[in-house]
Amino acid sequence: MVIAEFDAMALYEAMDAKRVSLMLSWSQVADQIWQLSADLNSRRHDHPISPSTLSGMARRGNTSCQHALFMLRWLGRTPESFVVGGRQTGSPLPPAGPDRRLRWDLKALYDAMDAKRRAEGITWPELAIVLRCQPGQISGLRKVRFAVGMRLAMRITQWLGRPAADFVYAARW
Repeated sequence: MVIAEFDAMALYEAMDAKRVSLMLSWSQVADQIWQLSADLNSRRHDHPISPSTLSGMARRGNTSCQHALFMLRWLGRTPESFVVGGRQTGSPLPPAGPDRRLRWDLKALYDAMDAKRRAEGITWPELAIVLRCQPGQISGLRKVRFAVGMRLAMRITQWLGRPAADFVYAARW
């Protein structure tokens, strides 16, 4: 099985192209993204997404899976549309109004990965080779509080043969 890479640079370039076409600064993009969940944000009193989280993705070459959902929602795109050589469609992400925010269900992702790993009789180190990561990154996914890198999350969904949307929900908290 060939597992393609999530292209964070392509995600950045898509955001930048939309930003330029709308004549926005990165701060204004961050504001627009944050306002997509305005009702939820006002209830939670969270800190907003930082413009440097968006613009710095080009330098880092990755972003967290949770931050990627903010960006994908603003763009109206699926995660799969940024997988190099992969399916260009993917399932649509769940709808989310101003009272919700898209979130990865990392426990469900871990459970699906662990179930398939056990069914195939492979160890965490063997799976880590397939997923191009360290064993602790995937075995520890069951304990992750906030996020993993989007590149790894998308490698896992491809190995599972499932769309990312299967592991994303519209959270109200």
